[in-house]
Amino acid sequence: MPVLVASDLDRTLIYSSAALALTMPDARAPRLLCVEVHESKPLSYMTETAAGLLGDLGDAAVFVPTTTRTRKQYQRINLPGPAPTYAICANGGHLLVDGVTDADWHARVQARLADECAPLAEVQEHLLTSADPVWVRKHRVAEDLFAYLVVERELLPEDWVKELAVWAENRGWTVSLQGRKIYAVPKPLTKSAAMREVARRTGAELTLAAGDSLLDADLLLAADRGWRPGHGELADAGWAAPTISALPERGVLAGERILREFLKATRQ
Repeated sequence: MPVLVASDLDRTLIYSSAALALTMPDARAPRLLCVEVHESKPLSYMTETAAGLLGDLGDAAVFVPTTTRTRKQYQRINLPGPAPTYAICANGGHLLVDGVTDADWHARVQARLADECAPLAEVQEHLLTSADPVWVRKHRVAEDLFAYLVVERELLPEDWVKELAVWAENRGWTVSLQGRKIYAVPKPLTKSAAMREVARRTGAELTLAAGDSLLDADLLLAADRGWRPGHGELADAGWAAPTISALPERGVLAGERILREFLKATRQ
């Protein structure tokens, strides 16, 4: 039976230059491979060693990139190894099969959102009226499913995010702060639901997952085994569960360690 590996991408397997956390002496820094270019500039990296491990993993398991990115943002990434048959985008709102959205899955997700939580327009309006232009750089809507802000972190009042989380909770939404982005996401829009669907289709008996943010918690709990790096929202909160391994590595070396753990569990 195949092993299914569903992994978050940003700050889990791939890293922007700001998130690399290269704390070692320069001469001992790992060689990096650029895996994403945006507007003609390199944007995301993994170590060359991690790239080789991901190639091996793609041969040994059903590897499913699992991201909150939109489909367009995901398709900028050029991961090493075999092209994944399945990918989960927009936090589970889109299930891609050979790069194409599964329309039936997307319709089922939309029906759940309409039934179970406040509409996106209400959340957008609240963000527009409550977020201070002094620290907001951009208001964005992703795939007509959820909203996010790009902010100046050093100017962002800490209490504002907490107040937004309480407001969102009462409307069936959740809030996550990741780097310079504040996400507002409907609670039924989950990576875990999409992962379970891929497991059903592939007949996978063992599921493995990794992620660093609150939006990955449901994915990690839904998998048989999960890993989180030593950075990110989950690490900052000291989040733990019996089937989750908290790794000490931070930054791009955490991505390398996660891939080693995936391979070891797959081969066992």
